[in-house]
Amino acid sequence: MTDSDLDALRSRLAGHGVVDVVPLAGGASSLTYRGDRDGAPVVVKVAPPGHAPVGHRDVLRQARILDELSKSDVPVPVVLARDEGSPPLFVMTLVEGDAFEPLFDRPQVFDPDVPQRYREATRVMAALHRVRPPLSEPVVDATAEVDRWCATLGTVDAALVPGWTNTADALRSSVPAALEPSIVHGDFRLGNLLAEGARIKAVIDWEIWSLGDSRIDLGWFLINANPATYQRPSPYTDAVPTRAELLECYGNAPDIEWFMALACFKSAATWSLIVKHNRRRATPRPELEAMAPVLTGLLRQADELLA
Repeated sequence: MTDSDLDALRSRLAGHGVVDVVPLAGGASSLTYRGDRDGAPVVVKVAPPGHAPVGHRDVLRQARILDELSKSDVPVPVVLARDEGSPPLFVMTLVEGDAFEPLFDRPQVFDPDVPQRYREATRVMAALHRVRPPLSEPVVDATAEVDRWCATLGTVDAALVPGWTNTADALRSSVPAALEPSIVHGDFRLGNLLAEGARIKAVIDWEIWSLGDSRIDLGWFLINANPATYQRPSPYTDAVPTRAELLECYGNAPDIEWFMALACFKSAATWSLIVKHNRRRATPRPELEAMAPVLTGLLRQADELLA
């Protein structure tokens, strides 16, 4: 966004009582800003100019799910204002809290609250999946999820992810019976939760939410809570609750191994795309290139879970 675009945005937001607007780090699919409204800090999400505000760029769709969840036991930021202008935007409360991925972000200091934070996050996820909002949305089934990540893998160098079509075939041939559709966050993990100690204060980053099988979220959460998934050095390797402990917090989840396999497949797809784009940079980032050797391990984990 240019300086003139930022000036125009500040003028629009002034009409909603938001002042002192500055860019905020983060927000890959929409632009994120921090401001002040009535003496309290707020966050502004803006659809990227020059792109149709659809899919993950549809910020007003994100606002709608936050409105629905504000009526439930799921902690989320409160939507304060919305603007359907060009580009669309909405304003929400800024929730203070800590957000990081303990087994991936290489934390230097051990926080003794993090193991319990995993358990509390699992309970929040279960509460999310119990919500039945009156939303008119298409249901995305598990097979469609496999197809989605196959489409991504089809755009990358096959040498990065050898044998991915075999894993895809194994997933498609063993899709479990579907559960009643739930709200699926799409990227539910500690890195997308704001916490204070062990308490979860807000679930954030709703760009890719959908209606579908709740186990899509659960499988993703469990592989991100498994030290074997990325095998990165972490002080939490021996402190993370086991899968059995987390499932006890969540509740019944039949055939969860299939959804964990889907999650490994999804991770291989997303990271292969990141590696592909990184290699096209004038100066590739070494920490992203370092993920290339991990991809075959993700597919191997998927195959083992399916077996």
